[in-house]
Amino acid sequence: MQVAFAAALILLVLSGLATYATVVRLRTAEGWVGHTRDVQSALGDLNSLGSRAGRARTRYVDTGEETFFQDYQLAASEIPAKLQQIRELTVDNLEQQDSWLRLENITNRRLNLLNNSVQLKRGGSPDAQEQARLRQQIIAVSAEADSLLQEMQNDEQQLLDTRRLQSERWFRITAYILCTAFLVALALFIFHYRMLNSELSAREQAEASLRTLSVRLLEVQDQERRKFSRELHDSLGQYLVGVKMNLTMLGNSAPANTLITESTKLVDLAITETRTISHLLHPPLLDEAGFASAARWYVEGFAQRSGVQTSLDIPENLGRLPQPVELALFRVLQESLTNVHRHSQSPKADVSVRLSPQQVVLRVRDYGKGIPAEVLDRFQQNRSHGGVGLTGMRERLHELGGRLAMDSDADGTQVLAIMPHAQRQGTAEVSAAD
Repeated sequence: MQVAFAAALILLVLSGLATYATVVRLRTAEGWVGHTRDVQSALGDLNSLGSRAGRARTRYVDTGEETFFQDYQLAASEIPAKLQQIRELTVDNLEQQDSWLRLENITNRRLNLLNNSVQLKRGGSPDAQEQARLRQQIIAVSAEADSLLQEMQNDEQQLLDTRRLQSERWFRITAYILCTAFLVALALFIFHYRMLNSELSAREQAEASLRTLSVRLLEVQDQERRKFSRELHDSLGQYLVGVKMNLTMLGNSAPANTLITESTKLVDLAITETRTISHLLHPPLLDEAGFASAARWYVEGFAQRSGVQTSLDIPENLGRLPQPVELALFRVLQESLTNVHRHSQSPKADVSVRLSPQQVVLRVRDYGKGIPAEVLDRFQQNRSHGGVGLTGMRERLHELGGRLAMDSDADGTQVLAIMPHAQRQGTAEVSAAD
């Protein structure tokens, strides 16, 4: 998948380079067109200047008016500069440079003949035969110059056409390359997208399977806790009660013995601890009386065991909630208060339950040192779990359509378990605002 993505990127880069080269060539072709126009314009100007000088000479020779002589001088003086301009414009073309040398030679011959004719007129010589001879030579040289100028213009146009064809051919090749590269890159991106989509789907399925497995493990854990709690209460608890009864009977039938008294007290403690452990694993009140009674019992016992001052605010007529909801809320309460005792160093904790027609909200608030921001962020973004217990509770709530929210700062931590509930069991619903 990475190879396909890299290949698509390489094709796009190559397409960009080809596009840049095409743009450069198009700009070069545009420059060629302008250059050809400049050369042709200069050749046309030179031809016009030659014709203008020839007409002015003819009129001056025929009439002798100074105005025509001045026109001749002006046109003749501009011809060398125009020749130099043509040379500079054709410096990149060896064939045109050869033609320019011929053009320079012909133009100079033409100017010499024009000058001779004008000077003959200005000298006052009435030699009509000489003027006729010069006229014939001027006409011949002018025709030769016109032919050469036309040839140079044709060569320049042919050169432009050749360059234009090359540019168009390169443009077509580049267009084909760009289209092919685009289609191949598009196909690679589509392939990469499908592979990525398939990978994401597989990952989502794996995450869903993991969540289902996590919830299933919690359910199995609850079943094992219930079973172990019952075994502690029904077997070990009964054995300890029997031992206590025997010790009591032994104490009543024998002289006073401090060992028997101390053993009886130890058995009492063992019975109490066994009952406490059994109830912590799965409190019977949760099944018999519901979440409200189990929460009161647990909060009271937690305050005594941990020394953390704990308050409980719960509606008196909360009634029964669906059994999975009650179990999930109790486990969140249990895990949250355990974390308060282990990690927060908080002197007190507040527990509250609020019920609305749509949902029930359990809130556990401590006033300890709080959770580090990076740990809280990873937990909220599901990038890592903030402990097996809270992660399990989050998955359990998610499976039931609820959610677990945590906020923490320097003033302490707040855990919210928000659970939707279907029809309540027992008493009517009680609306309350947090």
